[in-house]
Amino acid sequence: QVQLLESGGGLVQAGGSLKLSCAASGRTFGRDGMGWFRQAPGKEREFVAGIAWSGAITYYADSVKGRFAISGDDAKNQVYLQMNSLKPEDTAVYYCAATTSPWLGRAQFEAEYWGQGTQVTVSS
Repeated sequence: QVQLLESGGGLVQAGGSLKLSCAASGRTFGRDGMGWFRQAPGKEREFVAGIAWSGAITYYADSVKGRFAISGDDAKNQVYLQMNSLKPEDTAVYYCAATTSPWLGRAQFEAEYWGQGTQVTVSS
């Protein structure tokens, strides 16, 4: 049984940083795609960043490009999202996701597994 467990959310002031972690169990995802989505109140879920092939492939939404960095640790079966220069509009519940379907860095990510989400709140 695959499980994804996020951690690292919290409250931060605008301009600050947070690092989210996602620990996967039940399956390894070194080659497969793992990613981060977020959903703000009243908005659709947004694909924020993805990683595959042990980091050889990455994707970032335009809204976070240059501020967020996704990375993975195959040995620990974990993926991280380093978020810098945070803005109030980054406030959302952030979800870790994973797929076993081929994903090559496109903006569409067919998630098969989801974490429970972690709240990130950025105050102005």
